[in-house]
Amino acid sequence: MKLIVGLGNPGSEYARTRHNAGFMAVDRLAESHARGVTAKSRFSSLTVEADIGSERCVFMKPVTYMNISGRAVGEAVRFFKLQPEKDLLVLVDDFYLPVGAVRIREAGGTGGHNGLSSIDQALGNGLYPRVRIGVGERPSGGKPPQWDQADYVLSQFGEEEWSELQPALEKAAKAAEVYVRRGLPAAMNEFNGNAEAHKARQSSRSNTPNTGAPQAGTAQSSTPVQQKPVQKPE
Repeated sequence: MKLIVGLGNPGSEYARTRHNAGFMAVDRLAESHARGVTAKSRFSSLTVEADIGSERCVFMKPVTYMNISGRAVGEAVRFFKLQPEKDLLVLVDDFYLPVGAVRIREAGGTGGHNGLSSIDQALGNGLYPRVRIGVGERPSGGKPPQWDQADYVLSQFGEEEWSELQPALEKAAKAAEVYVRRGLPAAMNEFNGNAEAHKARQSSRSNTPNTGAPQAGTAQSSTPVQQKPVQKPE
């Protein structure tokens, strides 16, 4: 049994925000392996079960809001008697990586991510693998005084960023498949090289003068307006 968790905030108003990249990636995984299966409400989350190869998997999207995601993960880990370092994979947004990059880690710190912090608290440590999905590096200058990390990750993707995100979501879903079928080392070998190459391309692009018209800074008008989630106790 493998538990594959996508992190995000529930509600249509957050559907296309940076913080919901984990939700989007696990949705891709469910579309490939559990299309037509009705999600169940349990473990403070929505879950779908499916087989990847010979392995039974649970795809999970916590509905507790990001900052208490650990509640759902902890409940499922205890119920299925899983060993997080071997049986848990978390798909999570990472604002230190550029949009389009995907990187896999065996374990690690939270990087200030509230969802990972909550999972660490629920499990007692950070010894579980995660697929980090780039949602755009933090601006190095020119940001308004009130700008902070929470504002950034709860913002919408720009149109160009949204296009760049789509192959990253596919990569994250494929990385989860490789993890289940062939193990974590195989997934890291296959996808971390892609992440380094992507970052090199982004760096080269950023050093090239832009003589064209500026790109739109917001997503399409049909995208829900961003709001900060409020932690809601159950």
